[in-house]
Amino acid sequence: MSGPQCCENPPTLSSSIGAGHIDELGGLKCYISGTSDSKLAVILCSDVFGYEAPNLRKLADKVAAAGFYTVVPDLLNGDPYNPENVEKPVTKWIKEHEPDQGFEIAKPVIGALKTKGIEKIGAAGFCWGGEILFVMNFKWFDQL
Repeated sequence: MSGPQCCENPPTLSSSIGAGHIDELGGLKCYISGTSDSKLAVILCSDVFGYEAPNLRKLADKVAAAGFYTVVPDLLNGDPYNPENVEKPVTKWIKEHEPDQGFEIAKPVIGALKTKGIEKIGAAGFCWGGEILFVMNFKWFDQL
């Protein structure tokens, strides 16, 4: 995480925002937008607020409108950071959601995309999700 500014303006999470739909991919809930006929996919890795963040879903819809099968996986397993939860401050939350874990959780999603006939996969990450991509660069991303 870049710093405390990442958590200063939390979004109002909503499972109903966006033109896409929720489906399971690689055993993980995902927001999916775009046509499954595409051979190109983009995975968007969320920040600490997770895959229900409205702006992230709107971005996914824009990427899909450009012709990409776009997937926003729930890499936080239904546990986005909640700044109102005093029992779990961000320092404690982040220890439970290390980027290495997010990377491991993302692997089956990538595998599922390949079985759907996706030929090329790109990824973008935001704040916490960006750290996952950093881990991928060192561990596995060149194998995609």
